[in-house]
Amino acid sequence: MLLALDVGNTNITIGVFDGAELKCTLRITTKMPRTSDEYGILLRSLMRDNQINPDDIDAAIISSVVPAIMYSLRNGLYKYLNVDPIVIEPGVKTGIKVVTEAPAQIGSDRIVDAAGAFTKYGGPVLVLDFGTATTYDLVDEKGQFLSGITAPGIRTAAKALWQDAAKLPEIEIKKPASILAKETISSMQAGLVYGQIGQTEYIIDKVKEESGFENLKVVATGGLGAMIAAETRKIDIYDANLTLDGMRFIYEKQRGR
Repeated sequence: MLLALDVGNTNITIGVFDGAELKCTLRITTKMPRTSDEYGILLRSLMRDNQINPDDIDAAIISSVVPAIMYSLRNGLYKYLNVDPIVIEPGVKTGIKVVTEAPAQIGSDRIVDAAGAFTKYGGPVLVLDFGTATTYDLVDEKGQFLSGITAPGIRTAAKALWQDAAKLPEIEIKKPASILAKETISSMQAGLVYGQIGQTEYIIDKVKEESGFENLKVVATGGLGAMIAAETRKIDIYDANLTLDGMRFIYEKQRGR
């Protein structure tokens, strides 16, 4: 079985694959400092709680945008699962060719999303990932990563509101009953959610205009992506497991290599 770990700025999303079947998904926080022993024990415990035998794990792959935790995480996998993980970095075969001006600056998380979307849905495709940042990545029909756009994520914007404005409270991020808010909480929710919808639609339209891709598919993933995708017709597909599937595709390319 394959263990796929997507290390983001906020959470580590973990998928366990038996062949092409995603058996379970798990999430743990990224920002809490952990030793290799803590990672290993936690992963084994979480898998057991989800009816996965940790001893059945025979391979692992990691995509990470948080270098500081990698030493402990990799050693936890060595010590407790007896696997040497593939880490997605320059030199790893992904099926995506980055043709931007500074390829090394493109995060592995974005390459993974691009690989997942291109493999599953073909190109040209615009991949939206609603995470700590909201990213928009353009891949053409040849699998070339042409361009990336980065904006603050919804939760990031929300934290800026309640941390930097003394009288604004911490709120649940959800779509309010109406954009015509009549009190503080729903006014913040309206600004955050409808603002994200407006941004999303404008960027999609602008990418289509400037790229000239009339048949561009738009695929979204990431935590709050389902809420945004449900509110606009400009997103064609919401795929909650796009990143994990992308990691599996990349692992299979390495194994085939």
